[in-house]
Amino acid sequence: MRLLQSRAQRALAGKIEASRGRLYRMAFAWCHDAVLADDLAQEALAHGLARIEQLREEERLMSWLFAILNRCWIDYLRVKRDDLDDEMLAELPSPLPGPDSHAELQETVSRVRAAVAALPVGQCQVVTLVDLEGCTYAEVAQALAIPIGTVMSRLCRARAALRALLEPATAQARLRSVK
Repeated sequence: MRLLQSRAQRALAGKIEASRGRLYRMAFAWCHDAVLADDLAQEALAHGLARIEQLREEERLMSWLFAILNRCWIDYLRVKRDDLDDEMLAELPSPLPGPDSHAELQETVSRVRAAVAALPVGQCQVVTLVDLEGCTYAEVAQALAIPIGTVMSRLCRARAALRALLEPATAQARLRSVK
């Protein structure tokens, strides 16, 4: 029985380690700093592996890991609250030089990242978990320890804010292409 449990835990540990990329992407979407995102993902993995026996249902692995990542992010924000916004905006990637289509794509990516970074933390977390990672509302609610209704209202406000931030740039792009 103990050997079987050990095999199951080893398999689960492998799945946890394999989720590093998703944790990094989510952390980067929240903080917009590659080094910090790597640190947050690593910290979440370490906490997850150390507390592997606390995971009751394996199908909830990602929401459990996102909850751990959220706690790591909140802990970081508590410590580094003062100048976090300026650092985030300074770390946004700039468009890469290249063909026009590549430059336009990079410009769009930068505008979207800047718009997401301009959202309040709660809205940023919800919109990235739902729209980037494809999590369900229930998974997001569990990961962030908030009610599903709060997830839905934050998501609605975040999408409206993103639309407002991105529509002026889209209208300008359309005007430029008409000329």
